[in-house]
Amino acid sequence: MGKPTGFLEVDRKTSAKRDITERVNDYKEIELLNSSEETEKQASRCMDCGTPFCHSGCPLGNIIPEFNDAVYEQNWKYAYEILSSTNNFPEFTGRICPAPCESACVLGINKPPVTIELIEKSIIEKAYSEGWVVPFVPFKRTGKKIAIIGSGPAGLAAAAQLNKVGHSVTVFERADRIGGLLRYGIPDFKLDKSVVDRRVAVMEKEGVEFKTNVNIGVNYKVSKLTSEFDAILIATGSTTPRLISTKGSDASGIYPAMEFLSQQNKRNANIGLEVNHKGEVYTNKNIVATGKHVVVIGGGDTGSDCVGTSNRHKAASITQIEVMPKPPIDRAENTPWPNWPNMLRTSTSHEEGANRLWSISLQEFITNDKNELVALKIGDITYDMSQGKVEQKVENIREIPCDLALIAAGFLHTDHGNLFQELTEVGISADERGNIVANGNYQSVQEKIFVAGDARRGQSLVVWAISEGREAARNMDQFLMGKTSLEGKSVSSFDIFK
Repeated sequence: MGKPTGFLEVDRKTSAKRDITERVNDYKEIELLNSSEETEKQASRCMDCGTPFCHSGCPLGNIIPEFNDAVYEQNWKYAYEILSSTNNFPEFTGRICPAPCESACVLGINKPPVTIELIEKSIIEKAYSEGWVVPFVPFKRTGKKIAIIGSGPAGLAAAAQLNKVGHSVTVFERADRIGGLLRYGIPDFKLDKSVVDRRVAVMEKEGVEFKTNVNIGVNYKVSKLTSEFDAILIATGSTTPRLISTKGSDASGIYPAMEFLSQQNKRNANIGLEVNHKGEVYTNKNIVATGKHVVVIGGGDTGSDCVGTSNRHKAASITQIEVMPKPPIDRAENTPWPNWPNMLRTSTSHEEGANRLWSISLQEFITNDKNELVALKIGDITYDMSQGKVEQKVENIREIPCDLALIAAGFLHTDHGNLFQELTEVGISADERGNIVANGNYQSVQEKIFVAGDARRGQSLVVWAISEGREAARNMDQFLMGKTSLEGKSVSSFDIFK
């Protein structure tokens, strides 16, 4: 490496963040880039570690030590070439990936790991500003036509790869804008939608065709796709929310988190609220937290996004409850390096203010005589081992005010609506978790229909979706042409999020 002693001389420095008192009043991105000079210092911390476990931590197999070294040597263009060889969208992963690569960093065994995610983001933003990100238009077209259903990260990654080798790609999206989860699932303060638009514009210039407001199975039949296209990729994500059937769950004032989040993204873009993120007519047009006692049910990233959005709505109070115990401040012993660590994570949304409660059992949604939500009945989960076995108990049952409950308890599987029903009619099925079945080559029982992303593996990370899209594209190209020049994973990845 260019700086063998960098990790001894330079301390970890993460990205600067906008001041809380400023950022809670808008939806602009919170995290800022470090200067090029500071980023080069951070890159110098990457060690000549022999076996770079960061490769294994990254689902894409990004060639991390090499692009870190290029940044340290101030060869930013070469760093971009290395990064883009394995990752189609570093501008997305550099903003919203939880960075399992950093958890696997060898330096992280006994010191703070390298700021890999921030370096990645810095590289791609430098590439855009310097004009290095240009459309790659194939010299020759193969004559093969491919349809991709879903424009989330898996669908977009597959589209970019398949277009690169000369296939004609059409991406169908049931919503009114391209991006899927990136568009309507991630708040603007984490991922500004101009970043998505910028990449889509490049892909359009490369020859990828995008069609919005096309709901396959509703206004465009699967049978028509199979007759018009040589191969089809199902990349519809995992969009069926896990709801809560506790007493009172039919009250007004209880919503899936994604409806709340997607509405705010639509407001920011001046898009009407009549249609939800699934392309369906939505009657509850105005879910707002302003002046309300908000309880977010679920302690993950989606719950954190609800906290941040509620802060910007100026909620009267925000409480986030989680059924699991409070994680330890540092890496837990049962998740040793290089595994993804079980530990307490405080997001930028939590920094802005929220009351976080762990080991909570939701007993009841309490309503008034109009069936409007007014409070939650909750209790503390405790464990009794006095009888020689673990027995769970609920104690300290109490009520907390709540007139807006946002359920952020994860997602079950892909939508089992019209598209799924048409797929089952041709023999394609779901596994025991509700995900669409495909073999190791991402191919369904119908040889021209492939499946990738959360629709195949279940709810996961954006970086895994990109990886799935790339791998599916490689197998589709092999299926169509009998061979492929598309890159596979550079290393085997730990499937730590499945």
